[in-house]
Amino acid sequence: GFSATVIGILDSMVSEYHTVDVLSAPHIRDGIKSLSSWPTIPQLYVKGEFVGGCDIVREMYETGELHEYMKSKGFDPEYV
Repeated sequence: GFSATVIGILDSMVSEYHTVDVLSAPHIRDGIKSLSSWPTIPQLYVKGEFVGGCDIVREMYETGELHEYMKSKGFDPEYV
């Protein structure tokens, strides 16, 4: 559910993005939690910068903040 929510948000905003199935790779899953100091997945990274988990991404999307953030990173979120 949480991953599907983030994917749905990204699908509505950008035409291309990359996902990593961290559930099938425990070493990646553990590493990503250490990298961001965020205990849960999914985690959204844009150009290597940690944005947040599902709740933060959803809130940013609903307020328009995610749109602005994506623009500031060089994306053109036209699909909203």
